[in-house]
Amino acid sequence: MYREEPYQNGNPDSGWRFMAGDEDDEYMNNAANHSVYQVNTICNYDSEIIPLLNSEPGIAYIRDENGRFIRDEEWETPKD
Repeated sequence: MYREEPYQNGNPDSGWRFMAGDEDDEYMNNAANHSVYQVNTICNYDSEIIPLLNSEPGIAYIRDENGRFIRDEEWETPKD
């Protein structure tokens, strides 16, 4: 999961983006593989993200070998 600056297009946007972590470029480049959900919906699937939601844009988290979220120090903001 990572957080970008929220879009200001009239629709609510938290800036959060969630992925499984094993997506390749071909998968990510296919718009049919992406959907927009309310953050509350994602929290209902995984409540462990709730304490991280107030993190500033520009941060990313991954799960460690024990399944706990840790900051991803190697993450770089995606380029448009």
